[in-house]
Amino acid sequence: MVIILLFYGTFLINRRNAKILILVHLFLYSKANCSQRPHLAGKSIAYGFSCLIIVACLLPNALASLKSIFTQEVYTRISERYGNTASREISEWNELLVDLQADDIDEKLYSVNRFFNRFDFVSDIEHWKVSDYWATPIEFIATGAGDCEDYAIAKYFSLIELGIPESKLRLMYVTALRLKQPHMVLAYYDTPTSVPLVLDNINKRILPANKRRDLAPIYSFNGEGLWAAKAMGNGRKLRGGGSMKMWDDMIARLDEVIEGK
Repeated sequence: MVIILLFYGTFLINRRNAKILILVHLFLYSKANCSQRPHLAGKSIAYGFSCLIIVACLLPNALASLKSIFTQEVYTRISERYGNTASREISEWNELLVDLQADDIDEKLYSVNRFFNRFDFVSDIEHWKVSDYWATPIEFIATGAGDCEDYAIAKYFSLIELGIPESKLRLMYVTALRLKQPHMVLAYYDTPTSVPLVLDNINKRILPANKRRDLAPIYSFNGEGLWAAKAMGNGRKLRGGGSMKMWDDMIARLDEVIEGK
């Protein structure tokens, strides 16, 4: 198995101060999305990885308030670009975050997980006609579909907006053992040493990581850095930092809708 880890320096790119880490860019042979592809089922993961690129992003400040940025002008642009149904879906997302502000952490996790898991799983090549694409939460909701990275990104954005500390959230890169393919989930840590809860689009139940025997952890991320996985727990911190053009492109697309650029 050949694994190449490329770590980049800290970057400050988000003009809207969106606070999110991202992500894993994985190539399995020529490309392996997180899609559920039957022809991968019999292949060994040890020989399946031709290149693994992991990027941990250290980003500034806090996510801009979704409640304040979604003005009528923004909804109009969403309607023009994606249709009225998409605008209503975005409005439901906004309303959900407003309604959940005062709720306890369990309700926030459950409601956010349920909201996004109702969307369809579609691979990037089928959905966007490109091998790898990082959708903004607006694109994910507006089109009603995405791959595992898109679920995790949207959930992360939402939970940060709901006031959950960054230190309690990590995007976790895993191997889905039954599918024998790469996968991304969002992990919530109640304490720094606790076993995390896993928010997933394959198994829609929120379970402790030690109950997810179908997942083999590899690396996890948050805005503070990158960790080598250890029994679906904290693991050993490697480092932080990193940038990627795909992240820049995603933020630029988000700005186009929010700011009308």
